Amino acid sequence: RLTMDPHNSAQDVHRCDLCETAIVHSYCDFCHVNLCKPCVVDHISDGYDKHKIVPFPERRSTLIYPKCETHPQKMCELQCKDCNNISICSFCTASEQHRGHIFVQISTVYKAQKETIEKDTEELVNTLSPTYEEIARDLEHELANLDGGYEKLTTTMSKQGEQWHREIDIVINKMKTEISEIKVKHRDVLKKHLDEIKQTQSLIKQTLRAINEIEKSTEVSPTIAYSSKIREFSKLPPKIQVSLPTFIPKPIDREKLYSLFGQITPLSTATEGKVLSLIQPKTSVRELLDKPKRVATIQTGYEKLGSVTCLNDGSIWTSGMTNDIKCFNSKGSLLQTVKQKSWNYPNDIAVDSDGDLLYTSGATRTVYKVKNGQKEELIRFQGWAPKQLCVTSTGDLLVTMVSDDKTQSKVVRYSGSTEKQTIEFDDEAKPLYSGNGCPKYITENRNHDICVADCGAGVVVVVNQDGKLRWRYTSHPSVTKNKPFKPFGITTDSQSHILTADGKNHCIHILDQNGQFLRYIDNCDLMYPYGLCVDNNDNLFVCEYFKGNVKKIKYLK
Repeated sequence: RLTMDPHNSAQDVHRCDLCETAIVHSYCDFCHVNLCKPCVVDHISDGYDKHKIVPFPERRSTLIYPKCETHPQKMCELQCKDCNNISICSFCTASEQHRGHIFVQISTVYKAQKETIEKDTEELVNTLSPTYEEIARDLEHELANLDGGYEKLTTTMSKQGEQWHREIDIVINKMKTEISEIKVKHRDVLKKHLDEIKQTQSLIKQTLRAINEIEKSTEVSPTIAYSSKIREFSKLPPKIQVSLPTFIPKPIDREKLYSLFGQITPLSTATEGKVLSLIQPKTSVRELLDKPKRVATIQTGYEKLGSVTCLNDGSIWTSGMTNDIKCFNSKGSLLQTVKQKSWNYPNDIAVDSDGDLLYTSGATRTVYKVKNGQKEELIRFQGWAPKQLCVTSTGDLLVTMVSDDKTQSKVVRYSGSTEKQTIEFDDEAKPLYSGNGCPKYITENRNHDICVADCGAGVVVVVNQDGKLRWRYTSHPSVTKNKPFKPFGITTDSQSHILTADGKNHCIHILDQNGQFLRYIDNCDLMYPYGLCVDNNDNLFVCEYFKGNVKKIKYLK
């Protein structure tokens, strides 16, 4: 038979801490003990004046103020704002030391701090702790798979070595075949010469036999008819000298061999993203409009307009195939012009976190910064020319660039002028981007993915912040959009949509962050859309390359 423990019933009734049997009625906020009615009298009978008896539902509601150091008989219920928020009592406020100072109730500060603690607790329990647990799980998973990943790497390298061995064997066998063929020719030459010599030897033997017959005979006619062949045989045939072929081994250049064998991409890390993502403000969900609307057109005066970038105040910077960079306000009025040397036009423009203009110059292989109207050199390259650029949420700079011989392309991350990361190859050591001089506009998505519109390859390439390939987009099947997909400008919005300009088909493709096609913007009379940007309100700005116009389009609800 089961019996119920009176101290631990199913209803978990609170009991008196003194008698341990009666149901609790009150609470001492100073001693932090549960009390029944009879035990209240016993609890305060010790004469201690600090007891604070409150109804049990109001427990822990009494604030315990610190004693005043100047007036020990008083409690500090105030803070002095002018004295570094020190705690003071009511007597202190009348003293000369605090005359004219500003005071605040400690209870007000306490309440505000309690609210902060509650928010911190909620953030720690619901967001930070689970996030760190997820990060720890991810790291543990990465550590568990580390050996396998490196084993795959060395296996790939071994396969490359085996392929090289096979190719070397093929080369050796081919050379051996060539030697065998030369040997046959060598033998044929010598045999032919030998046959000629043996034929002459046979004639000499015949002549000797005839002479012997004549010498033994006394007949006159054969002797008189004899014709000497010594002169004929004395004309010795030329000596044939056929030299053996030689194999001249070339010296092994280990450095060249190393570079030809393959390339090991450096270890790349990106540590800022996860931390910052915890404090990113939540964005409201905004759906795509059924029919995007053109809300403004800004005439820039460029004959060939390539790039546009937005500032926080609603103005835009623009650049084209000229040496000037123009800034317009939202109404289309020209605010500022930055001029370069006549032969030096920008490949692309961007604005950093301070609102300063950045631009790339392929001619000088340099990224420039314009601050307070003054141009300064930020990064200069050797062997590579910068193409397009963007500024990330962490303030880093991402630059697409092409080698001087236009056979290689890559993305490089900079913090200021310091190189932090290079993105060039996928996990199979194949180039991520096409090697040519075509534009490669770049942007960062809200999830820190790096998105590149590779015009030359006709593809949008997206990697994560560590440079690992996530997906490629090569257009969406369409009856009306039947010209080759050549993406130019690319940008992202608050919903992590990716927008890219399809110049030849006069439209914009909108994708989600996983590369799924959502819709076109093809109803705003766009002609050869090129550079793109999105402002803080998710308004899209589109460069029309040959018209020189920037069209402002609303496409979200």
